[in-house]
Amino acid sequence: MLALLRVFARHGRFLLVAGLVAGLALPQVALALRPWLGELVLILLFLNAVRIGLPSAAQGLKHLRKTVYVVLAYQLVLPLVFIGIASALGFGHSPVSFALTLMLAAPSVTASPNMSAMLGHPPEIAFRLLILGTLILPLTVIPIFWVSPALGDWQTAVGTSLRLGAAICGTVALGFGVRAYVLPQMDTQAVQALDGLTSFALAVIVIGLMSAVAPALTTKPVVFAGWMLCAIFTNIGMQVLAYLILRRLGYGDSVVPFALVAGNRNVALFLIGASAIETETFLIFLGCYQFPMYLTPIVMRPLFKRRNEAPLLD
Repeated sequence: MLALLRVFARHGRFLLVAGLVAGLALPQVALALRPWLGELVLILLFLNAVRIGLPSAAQGLKHLRKTVYVVLAYQLVLPLVFIGIASALGFGHSPVSFALTLMLAAPSVTASPNMSAMLGHPPEIAFRLLILGTLILPLTVIPIFWVSPALGDWQTAVGTSLRLGAAICGTVALGFGVRAYVLPQMDTQAVQALDGLTSFALAVIVIGLMSAVAPALTTKPVVFAGWMLCAIFTNIGMQVLAYLILRRLGYGDSVVPFALVAGNRNVALFLIGASAIETETFLIFLGCYQFPMYLTPIVMRPLFKRRNEAPLLD
């Protein structure tokens, strides 16, 4: 079993692609997993907490000044600006506004450090964004849910924040505890096995996230195409825009990790604390969003390949 998990770790990218294909080819399995999406997201968060451990997480939260600025810009300023623009243009209550607001409000996807490393850039910077963004999500989400006409009122905002905070903090604390008391010394093989288990969990979650995609592809192809274009344009567009802006601002080695996170967000986290968002339309968007996310290391390589840029101190 451990040998199989290490194989999963070595070929994680192919396992994720297999999950995407399985989600399309096995719609009944995807539908069976849909009710458990929230729990599966928590399992993935737990595995990442075990893998990281409290000491590494604390180390990763040092030198936070620029990281804090970027996290607040991504998870608070951008969604609030988008809500204002959408409301002014008259589509603040639309499904597109609903989906994109949640996407912009979400923290970094858990695979962002791995994506950064695949492109030849330091994973530590993306790791800081992942840790800090996930921890402060219960706070940044309050004004967004409160202000957005598509998401609800202040009661919804507070309730979502409390549920997210309790679920995230409890799961992360449990993962840190298991790492400290059950697996305090993990050798290379153990780390590879845990990485393989995480890759397998990601592939299973992807199958569940695709539960609304296969039916839409066969019964509503135009709707599916529209959401796929929306997901690709938003994901890739945010990455390119962040890259151009941050490079102009002189962020050095931080440019690519920060740009990756701009477009690749862990939107599925909202399935934990806001069950009301599990509409068919949102799940179609969420399924489509997985495609540009998992193809980022391939699609964005021409722009994000390693460049000789002087690092900028935090």
